[in-house]
Amino acid sequence: MVSADLGPLPITRRSGEEPLEADGEVQGVLLDFWRWSCSDLANNTMRGVLAEYIVALALGAASGTRMEWDSVDIRTREGWRVEVKSSAYLQSWAQSKKSSISFSIGATFGWNQQTGEYLAERSRRSDAYVFCLLQHQHKQSLDPLNIDQWDFYVLATEVLDKACPEQKTITLTRLLGLEPERTDFAGLRQAVARCLTTRTAP
Repeated sequence: MVSADLGPLPITRRSGEEPLEADGEVQGVLLDFWRWSCSDLANNTMRGVLAEYIVALALGAASGTRMEWDSVDIRTREGWRVEVKSSAYLQSWAQSKKSSISFSIGATFGWNQQTGEYLAERSRRSDAYVFCLLQHQHKQSLDPLNIDQWDFYVLATEVLDKACPEQKTITLTRLLGLEPERTDFAGLRQAVARCLTTRTAP
């Protein structure tokens, strides 16, 4: 059981102007830290976080803050639970060839922020997956902030559970075989809505 004084911290959005201080002297501001740590948007970690934010924007769920270890990536006002996965042909490092496209789809134990404990059973806890492919293939003009360089594929989680129950990753070719709805940013919200209204009832 979580002690009353060790519960989850309330997280609020920051402006970037918050100071970093030592001995009462300002050493920098939070925005400088963000610039230092988050400017490489083509690496796997930051590209994945950016993909989550892009999907959250499309779904109207970007007003709060990201929860690092939640059991699903995005929760919407409608109650939709959405998992977001990303992949790309191009990386920030030197490459001998373009990367093969695959996405992580493995079931997880999940985590409860309120109790600080992992859930008992491994499963996929979302209602839908959004697979985000940074499909641009010209390295010198790659810009992950240009959402027109992304494609989005929406698939009900139950389809993955039936077709790939134990699978941990899925290639783009295999994913396309499951007939996800492909969309751009403008159509993403409606694609997720259609996915969740047409899925098989429990």
